[in-house]
Amino acid sequence: MDEGYPDGVATFHAVRDVAAAGQRIAANIELVIEGKADTIRLGLTVLLAEGHLLIEDVPGVGKTKFAKALARSIDCTVRRIQFTPDLLPSDITGVSIYNTESRDFEFKPGPVFANIVVGDEINRASPKTQAALLECMEERQVTVDGVTYPVGSPFLVLATQNPIDMEGTYPLPEAQRDRFTARISMGYPDHAAEIAMLAEQASVDPLDTLPPVSDAREVRALIEAVRAVHVAESIKAYAVDLAEATRQSPDLRLGASPRATLQLLRAAKAWAALGGREYVIPDDIQGLTTPVLAHRLLLTAETQISGRTAEDALTKIVGSVPIPSDQTARL
Repeated sequence: MDEGYPDGVATFHAVRDVAAAGQRIAANIELVIEGKADTIRLGLTVLLAEGHLLIEDVPGVGKTKFAKALARSIDCTVRRIQFTPDLLPSDITGVSIYNTESRDFEFKPGPVFANIVVGDEINRASPKTQAALLECMEERQVTVDGVTYPVGSPFLVLATQNPIDMEGTYPLPEAQRDRFTARISMGYPDHAAEIAMLAEQASVDPLDTLPPVSDAREVRALIEAVRAVHVAESIKAYAVDLAEATRQSPDLRLGASPRATLQLLRAAKAWAALGGREYVIPDDIQGLTTPVLAHRLLLTAETQISGRTAEDALTKIVGSVPIPSDQTARL
């Protein structure tokens, strides 16, 4: 343990607790989701970074099941919203109803007032309904009829969308995508994992009997521990250098916002803590650059025509930005 770390041994013990709890929760989710250790860890990273997660992939690969398994593994309040074209903003946030007995309006909270909100096929709702999530995702509060109501803690929006079947959908605008800390794709399971899934889930869905292995109180404590993870000035500068490179890239017409830089750093702290480290290293930043930044970027017309993606542009940027040494990351 370096003497230069703030809070010394106290920080070390807190980070060790994060790693142990993360392994316990991940192992529980793997009872339902086979062969997706990196995806599960990224989901936990977003949770502990106080962010929100967008899961984008083809149907049937376990997007909603992953969201539900994470929700059930931590014994928190969970609400699921099926986004449809006729869904109204008040169906999400809640509505004020006149109470004839008290002769006053009474607020009836919507499904957004939960620790984990699972939004299925978020791009099927109208932009007006999608926008109902903007305030609560950023400020962790909801304003209805001029009155502000705080949401619970922890608070995580897990939204899914299908990028293939786009008929009748409303693509998420830039402001909405920027609220999501990371975007992941589940991907198809490998051969062995799919065989194991058939053996274990052919007759019984393990999600039905999945026990909780944590609760809201522990998750709040883990979030506090993640906040204490040390980030050296050289690492902060490296994150800003990457963000600035996206804004100057000839392949992109919209680069990463300052919010994106902040969320990249928060995610890196959570990723480091889950790995049992009390400080962030350049590898943490590099490994999270694509899931945290790619969905926020807009390509130029020339880049799109050439068939290159935002991921390709980020790979090029990461390879060109100088990396701080591991020693400076510890100071």
